[in-house]
Amino acid sequence: MQNTTEHTVPVRKRWYKQLYFWVLMAIVAGIVVGWLAPDTGQAMQPIGTTFVEAMKMLIGPIVFLTIVGGIAGVADLKKVGATGLKALGYFQIGTICAMVLGLVAINIFRLGDGVNADPAKIETSGKAADLIDQGQNLQWWEFITHIIPGSMVSPFVEGDILQIIFMAVVVGIAINAVGKIGEPVLEMVQRLTTVIFKVLNFIMKAAPLGAFGAMAFAVGKYGVETLSSLGWLILLFYGTSLVFVVFFLGGIMAFLGLNIFKMLHHLREELLLILGTSTAEPALPGLMKKLQHAGVKKETVGLVVPTGYSFNLDGAAIYLSLAAVYIAQATNTNLSVGQQLGMLAVMLLTSKGAAGVAGGGFIALTATLSTLGTIPAAGIMLIFGIDKFMSECRALVNFCGNAVATLFIAWWDKSLDIERVRAVFNGEDVPPLEAVEATGADTGQSEPVRVPQGLRAGPAQSGALTGAVIR
Repeated sequence: MQNTTEHTVPVRKRWYKQLYFWVLMAIVAGIVVGWLAPDTGQAMQPIGTTFVEAMKMLIGPIVFLTIVGGIAGVADLKKVGATGLKALGYFQIGTICAMVLGLVAINIFRLGDGVNADPAKIETSGKAADLIDQGQNLQWWEFITHIIPGSMVSPFVEGDILQIIFMAVVVGIAINAVGKIGEPVLEMVQRLTTVIFKVLNFIMKAAPLGAFGAMAFAVGKYGVETLSSLGWLILLFYGTSLVFVVFFLGGIMAFLGLNIFKMLHHLREELLLILGTSTAEPALPGLMKKLQHAGVKKETVGLVVPTGYSFNLDGAAIYLSLAAVYIAQATNTNLSVGQQLGMLAVMLLTSKGAAGVAGGGFIALTATLSTLGTIPAAGIMLIFGIDKFMSECRALVNFCGNAVATLFIAWWDKSLDIERVRAVFNGEDVPPLEAVEATGADTGQSEPVRVPQGLRAGPAQSGALTGAVIR
């Protein structure tokens, strides 16, 4: 069949006009300012926090609208349920592998030996004391009961992603179940999604400022001196995380016939944004849009990515196992192999309990140690000073893990167009999905992607919003 449908080929911007370039320059500038003028760097904190808060303002609505639109728009709800179960199963396997890798690394290098810290003499104060207290009061079962919100509004006010996901799934199923009555509601959801992503587009233009403020504050407040005392532990964490991304996640990508390094290059804007702000939240919408443009179905992206934000925390899993055993070694607490494996079982729950919470990794670590009772919880003060330098790596690994997980689940559902994904990751100009469907071309998907009117893709945007807007 001859192709008579025309589509606009995206016009690429030069590298110095790309958002990722300016974010990178902002990070470098922030490091220089924080290093040479610490007081000035600390004064830049409001710039970074304001940008992150502006992004957090949109995370809840984006997650809610995307999941509701994805579930309400599918013809067979059983497929959505099957996708969800596959994702949860994959998340648990990935988390276990990450934790085991952390355990192996710290047991081989044993960086805590020789510290000989006395838990009775370790003092806790300030913010660390508050986080420790919060972690000690966190029960392993609370993440299950906490999923159900107290009201329809509170999850958005508090930014609780787990509760937002729960409400979105229920609302999406309800709209789907009422049939034609729910069609106007679905249309409204789709229109609101367009508006929210346009607001996101506006805010993302300030990403370089946010990255500069956050990095200048971090370096100015903590300085490079903090790295000297526990530098080897930081290097071990970063090295273990690199091994996980290259070999474990890279192995999954190779199984799919894709290249992990090309994926990372394609997501470079989001990765730099995470590096600058120390949180994966600002990069979440960009990841969802790029995966949809690459050919992953809307309902798969809408369900797997936000759920992975709370359940697929590979970076946090490595940090928890590595840090817990380090504290045990530093306080001369002997742990048998059985006790370390039991610790992993507890971490599978506590790591989810603090997802999306400020200082979540620190709280989850405290909750784990308090639940076990064998490692003194006060020992986490030994690593509190370097937690900030580990948070960037946790967020980066979590982000990469969720990107790979979404691609794998889409392949598992037999709805992934590998050739299109490969072309997008290679940087080739590919037509928007609706243009492909209009020609009758085979996209490799089991069913066509629904593209409501008013949500057509235009020329590719730079930065975190690169790619067509497929809704």
